[in-house]
Amino acid sequence: MSAAATNGNTLKVRYFDIDENPPKNYLNAESGLKSWLFTVDHKRIGLMYLASIALFFFVGGVLALVLRTELFTPAENLMNAETYNRIFTLHGAIMVFLFIIPSIPAALGNFLLPIMLGAKDVAFPRLNLASFWIYSIGALFTLASLAVNPIDTGWTFYTPYSVQTGSAVILMTFGVFIMGFSSILTGMNFIVTVHKMRAPGMTWGRLPLFIWAMYATSVIQVLATPVLAITLALLIMERTLGIGIFDPALGGDPVLYQHFFWFYSHPAVYIMIVPAFGVISELIGTFSRKTVFGYWAIAMSSLAIAFIGSLVWGHHMFVSGQSELSTVVFSFLTFFVGIPTGIKIFNWLATMHKGSIDMKTPMLYACIFLFLFTIGGVTGIMLGAISVNVQLHDTYYVVAHFHYVMMGGTVMAFLGGLHFWWPKMTGKMYSEFWGRISAVIIFIGFNLTFLPQFIMGSQGMPRRYYSYIEQFQTMHQLSTIGSYVLGIGFVIIAVYLAHSLWKGEKATSNPWGARTLDWMTSSPPLQHNFNYQPVVTNGAYDYHKPISDFTLGISDDVYHGNDHEGDIRKQSAETV
Repeated sequence: MSAAATNGNTLKVRYFDIDENPPKNYLNAESGLKSWLFTVDHKRIGLMYLASIALFFFVGGVLALVLRTELFTPAENLMNAETYNRIFTLHGAIMVFLFIIPSIPAALGNFLLPIMLGAKDVAFPRLNLASFWIYSIGALFTLASLAVNPIDTGWTFYTPYSVQTGSAVILMTFGVFIMGFSSILTGMNFIVTVHKMRAPGMTWGRLPLFIWAMYATSVIQVLATPVLAITLALLIMERTLGIGIFDPALGGDPVLYQHFFWFYSHPAVYIMIVPAFGVISELIGTFSRKTVFGYWAIAMSSLAIAFIGSLVWGHHMFVSGQSELSTVVFSFLTFFVGIPTGIKIFNWLATMHKGSIDMKTPMLYACIFLFLFTIGGVTGIMLGAISVNVQLHDTYYVVAHFHYVMMGGTVMAFLGGLHFWWPKMTGKMYSEFWGRISAVIIFIGFNLTFLPQFIMGSQGMPRRYYSYIEQFQTMHQLSTIGSYVLGIGFVIIAVYLAHSLWKGEKATSNPWGARTLDWMTSSPPLQHNFNYQPVVTNGAYDYHKPISDFTLGISDDVYHGNDHEGDIRKQSAETV
């Protein structure tokens, strides 16, 4: 069909049938290892990130199981105290810097963001590949510290101990320093892509909420990550040149390091969790078969979290000797940042209310996220209260809170998103039966692992301790058993997802009946995403409209650039 533009020109906008079985897709368009290592296809780069973070998640998870095994009894079981400190540090550094921070933005974000925008690729494809290689080089430096002398400082690298210890602090921190550039470049790439490469008709009010979340995350990456880079560079200079910046023996101030580190690392918490919010918005909208309640409230709350979250770093330092006024201000801001987060929770629940809920595996993970992250958020508000924080600081209560937010939040959303987009990425369906079984096992194992830690922390059990008094043994044993249950759940996921690659049923282009553009192309997608230029005339969650209204486009031989973009955006679905 054709549509008359307001300036008198006629554009051939028509419905396109989704090709369910294209002969070539992004997986088989090119072959050979070299075609993967030097690809500029955002989808292949996303898969390489996915493989990398899966590897690091496995390594970090095994280290966590080793730690929990050691803590099964107060006595020495597998290792001495020095080895425990090294493994604890490696678990934290690998999980935070190599897995959680790049997990959703680098893997799912790289794969999905251009397709959701109706673009052929990101704005800077070669820079995207460079970001992956910078991440890989940083990871190699980080892992090289294992062979030299594994560090024992904790993943925060607190001074003055990190300046004085004989372990390979420079290698580890230099690796994290390098990976920071990958994060910055990815964020810049995403921001430009969102601003400049949206399909005709893709206004800001029609963006999928996942894109809003990635946009807010990218802003944090670009603005906050340089602070971490400067901090680690100063730490390296102090170790190598003896400059007195943080070490009091050299005239430095160790509290200054904490300010620098948390000025990045608390926004980094939102680099980890805000993308998860975007995933959950997609899952709840799709499997509730409803327009997402409060679209603009959810979209703007992502930006509000990015802004306010950058101002609350001081709540990590209530016992570090900062002024009383600063402590009160940071306490207030900690409560305040909970408001936009609460807006999301209530809007998701309102979306589910009276929805036609389909409890597939991705939606099951979304519900698990709502339960676990709410516990993590509420306990975070409790830790924002100064009097409570002073009592619970550096106890297992903080460990449990952190894991309920990061693992109960980010990892559960990541698993939900992985199951949701697995058919799109691979073209294969996984076992729904085993998906639900593993989700239930993970839910049970997670709570069995970390609920006892809330109890231990409230009773005074310090974190990071190699041994403990016998009154905590029962809680530690429950926590250790839960960690193994959790590990079994992840093994099941790995098995049935791998099995689906060889034996899985062929996925259709849109197995979930979603309405965003990523489901308006084949599974797996074409090498350049679409064989036409998509034209958007509906919202991303207009489930009351037929699928055909979401496959509008302009033939490639008709569309040349963005000459008519403004005209198309003014058209309504009825005009087309």
